[in-house]
Amino acid sequence: MQRTPIELRHLQTLLALRDTGSVSRAALWLHLTQSALSHQIKALEDFYGLPLFVRKSSPLVFTAAGKRLLALAEEVVPALDEAGRDLTRLAQGTQGTLRIAVECHTCFDWLMPAMDAFRQRWPEVELDIVSGFHADPIGLLHQDRADLAIISEREEGEAVDFHPLFRFQMMALMANDHPLAGKPYLDAVDFRDETLITYPVPDDMLDIVRQVLRPAGIEPTRRTTELTVAILQLVASRRGLAALPLWAVSGYLERRYVSARPITPQGLTAELWAATLPAITTRPYIGEFVSLMRETSLLTLAEIELL
Repeated sequence: MQRTPIELRHLQTLLALRDTGSVSRAALWLHLTQSALSHQIKALEDFYGLPLFVRKSSPLVFTAAGKRLLALAEEVVPALDEAGRDLTRLAQGTQGTLRIAVECHTCFDWLMPAMDAFRQRWPEVELDIVSGFHADPIGLLHQDRADLAIISEREEGEAVDFHPLFRFQMMALMANDHPLAGKPYLDAVDFRDETLITYPVPDDMLDIVRQVLRPAGIEPTRRTTELTVAILQLVASRRGLAALPLWAVSGYLERRYVSARPITPQGLTAELWAATLPAITTRPYIGEFVSLMRETSLLTLAEIELL
């Protein structure tokens, strides 16, 4: 009997290609180089003498051979994942809590898909978001008021485990008819005579202040509001400028509600991390929730890069 070259990693790669729509994004999802992923696919194609997808198609288009293997992957990979979770439950128990604290006003948009997927896989775990905005979510971990915190910076010296999520670009937002909309990017000096519209958080939690304005000695007038849509309404009516993640405002930019420009020639980037106490990290479902946050973010958010 002829031995098949198909391995579980091949099936996982096919699912990643289906879900991300491109070789480059699938490689990010699987923590592989693009070259390694392409080598996997080419090995199967060479063995069977058939292409699995149409090169340079966007989004990626599977051939008949690719669709056949994709159907196999859709059957086998979820069954193996479910069996692995069942074995984990037998070994370590099924009950638990996962209380999530966030310091990011815009986190809820990308967090919801991960939470929905997690509930389907771990229905026995009580999943909840600690209500309200928290300037010190790691403090909630130490107070046993949260199990996992979403943070923007790792804090050296903290007795916690940090789990990388993703990196993203911050964009300067302005009214479509604002004079600064004619510039290719904004520098710190462009904010000097403007009102900076932000969430009501300390300056140290604002990347635009901490990384760009403060080093340049610029302190613009501040106006704050809790809601992203309120910030955008103020920007659209020429009440000031804002700096928000590209993924948080991409829908408004597509509708030309406001205009966006990079901040500095190099661009202003920020990061998000998850944090847990070491004792919590060992819970069997924590690693899967972190993976789900990374996977769903890559699929649903505009122009992010996994850490």
